Amino acid sequence: MEQMAKRALVTGGSRGIGRAVCLALASRGMRVAVNYAGNAAAAEEVVQACLQQGAPDAFAVQADVSDAEQVRALVAAVSERWGGVDVLVNNAGITRDGLMMRMSEQDFDAVLATNLKGAFACMQAVMRPMMKQRWGRIVNLSSVVGLRGNLGQANYAASKAGLIGMSKSAAKELASRGITVNCVAPGFIETDMTAVLPESVRTALLGQIPLARLGAAEEVAAAVAFLASPEAAYITGQVLCVDGGMAM
Repeated sequence: MEQMAKRALVTGGSRGIGRAVCLALASRGMRVAVNYAGNAAAAEEVVQACLQQGAPDAFAVQADVSDAEQVRALVAAVSERWGGVDVLVNNAGITRDGLMMRMSEQDFDAVLATNLKGAFACMQAVMRPMMKQRWGRIVNLSSVVGLRGNLGQANYAASKAGLIGMSKSAAKELASRGITVNCVAPGFIETDMTAVLPESVRTALLGQIPLARLGAAEEVAAAVAFLASPEAAYITGQVLCVDGGMAM
């Protein structure tokens, strides 16, 4: 089975870290299903880039992971095309930042629904087939914020901390079937979201990072690709921080 682990599903794969993960898996010979919520054109661009990177096959699948029914349809579409899923990367996430005392219930619920419940639904949808084949890799994208907290991100921090606890529980439940479950916790990464930060904010952030720079999406993707590989067979229930030392 180690040689057959070539069917990967990446949620939120159309941009940023998700895009980099798709390309990293493609470059390692995996087939890649690029899930996206709304931007079909961006997802299709990632599909073409995956094929150029050497993926034997790649395609885009629309689904809002906060909706369990759409998640089941998403996994069914991938399974129909390839016969199953070997690698699941839960990367889809949103933010609705605001100070906790003023945060609306809707903003709290929306972030938890996508970031945490969405990952739960995706994991649940692939578990049984992975258990039957006795092989699987699940990698969940948490965050340094889930370990340290962050001003104005109580909802996001809760979702990312919750992912860690859920991943450890799943790792214990699935280990006997040859399935590993791990988290990658990025720090501040150069993405569309960080590109718009004022220079004063960027300078303050760099002061918190021992390596004194923002990370690259490709550096996060490399960690995900390792945990998804046969070489990581003896690693489960772990949190790998890719944060320049920020969470030390």
